[in-house]
Amino acid sequence: MKEMQEIRIGESTVGLKDNLVKTAILPKTSGELERDVNIQGNVIVEGAVYARNLVIDSGPAEFKNAVYAHNELHVKNDAADIIQFNKAVASSGSIVSLLIKGKCIFGADINAASVKLKNCFVAGSVFANEIQIENTVVLGGCFASKKLSIHNSITGTFNAPEVSAGGINYLLYPTAFSVEPVSFLPGTEFYNITLSDLGSLFKNEKEKPNTGKIKMDIEADSQRTVLVDESDTKTLIHSYSVASRVLVSDILNLDDLENHFLIISASLGSQILKTYSLQKEDGSKSDDLTLPNIAEFFFKIINGVVQISDLSGAVSFSDLRQRYL
Repeated sequence: MKEMQEIRIGESTVGLKDNLVKTAILPKTSGELERDVNIQGNVIVEGAVYARNLVIDSGPAEFKNAVYAHNELHVKNDAADIIQFNKAVASSGSIVSLLIKGKCIFGADINAASVKLKNCFVAGSVFANEIQIENTVVLGGCFASKKLSIHNSITGTFNAPEVSAGGINYLLYPTAFSVEPVSFLPGTEFYNITLSDLGSLFKNEKEKPNTGKIKMDIEADSQRTVLVDESDTKTLIHSYSVASRVLVSDILNLDDLENHFLIISASLGSQILKTYSLQKEDGSKSDDLTLPNIAEFFFKIINGVVQISDLSGAVSFSDLRQRYL
C-alpha cells in the first residue's frame, strides 16, 4: 500500500488503488469543487473527503473521517469485500449502495436527498427524502420526508409519510410511525425484537426466559393519533407498537439483556478507545464488539442463521406473584 501525504492540485479525477491517504481530500480552489474521487480497492483515507461524485469500484476500503459527495456517492453493485465509513456520510444528491456480494458498513448517520441501500449496515440513522433499504440493518431509524421502502431488513424505528414493506422485517424499538397506513406485499411480516435477548445470542448462549421476538399485526397494532401544532394545524399519523400487548417487560431486567450495550458499541464505533467484549456464563469472552462483528451478527438474524425465539407476551400468574407479592 502506497502512502500519500497530499492530493495533487488541478486533477479533475482522483483515482486511488492500494493507497493509504494520510491527508484530507478537500477542495482548496473553486475548480476543485468539480473533482471526482474514484476508489478502486485496498484504500484507506484518514482525512475527511469532499467530492463532486465519489465512486467506489471495489473494496476493501475504509474512510476514517466524514465523507460528503455533492452529486452522488455510488458503490458499484459488484464491489467486493468490506467498504467501511467510520463517520457521517452525506450528499445533496444520492447515496446508492446496492451490493450483490460485498458489504458496506456505515458507522454513523447518513443524510442525503435519496438513499438506496442493499446488504448494508448503518450504526446510526438514515435521513432522506426517499429511502429504500433491502437486506439492510439500521440500528437508529429510517426518517424519510416523502417515502420509505423496507424489505427483509432490521431498523430501530421509522417515520415517513408513505411506507411500503415486503419480506420479513424487525424493529429494535417499541414504536414506529407513518402518515398513511403501511402498504405491504403478501407474506410481509414484522417482528418487534425490543425484548429479545440479543446479548445471549451474540455470545452463542441460550436466551433468557420470557424473552424473544413478538410478531406484529400491522393493522391491529396500528393506532391513529392526531397531532396539533401551535397554529392549530392537525396531522394524522399512524403508530405501530406492541406496547399495549406486552406485560412481560414488567418482570424483565432489560439491562441484563445487554441489548443497549450491543447497539451503543456499534453506534460509537471508532470513538471507543479500547475494544470490549461480553462475558459469557462460563467466564470466557464473546467475540470482540467491533463494528464488523456486530454487523455480521445482525446480518445473521436477517439471513435466519441466528434464530430468535417467539414471545407471546403472556405472563404466568406465578411469575407475577413472585414479582409483586
